[in-house]
Amino acid sequence: MSGILDVVAAVCLVAGALLSLSAGVALLRFPDLLSRMHAGTKPQVLGLLLVLLGCGLRLRDVVDVTTLILVAVFQMATAPVAAHMVGRAGYRAGLARTDLLVTDELASADGEPGLVDGEPGLAEGEPRLADGDPGVAYGDAPSEVGRRPSAGEPVPGDGVGTAGRRG
Repeated sequence: MSGILDVVAAVCLVAGALLSLSAGVALLRFPDLLSRMHAGTKPQVLGLLLVLLGCGLRLRDVVDVTTLILVAVFQMATAPVAAHMVGRAGYRAGLARTDLLVTDELASADGEPGLVDGEPGLAEGEPRLADGDPGVAYGDAPSEVGRRPSAGEPVPGDGVGTAGRRG
């Protein structure tokens, strides 16, 4: 039985290495951001999972297998989120080729990619600072919307997420 598990482990290791290699080559060869993101997440994660499976079949120790499972869980939790954030930022910056998209769910009403109210990266109704920088509304009065706090002035929401960020 040990010989069969070693052969299966070797096959998983080689297949995982080939998938990871193909992901690396695709990152260099693919023409646009979204294609590169796809290549950097899907085959790379599957390749890593196959390598981890091969290592688990080869090592067969409870502590080692538990560690490999934790690595797999963290990789599967972080890679899609990171790819989503990079893709969204690239789309809003205008780096995605919208002519290759079948459905563009992020386009604004005027059809411009990532543009809302003529400014990239802002949601509709989001306040803008005087210098055009996206900002946070400070205070309730309309004259204070989008105003930066002066030095030493308390910022509403400081310490809770990014609501009180200063620019």
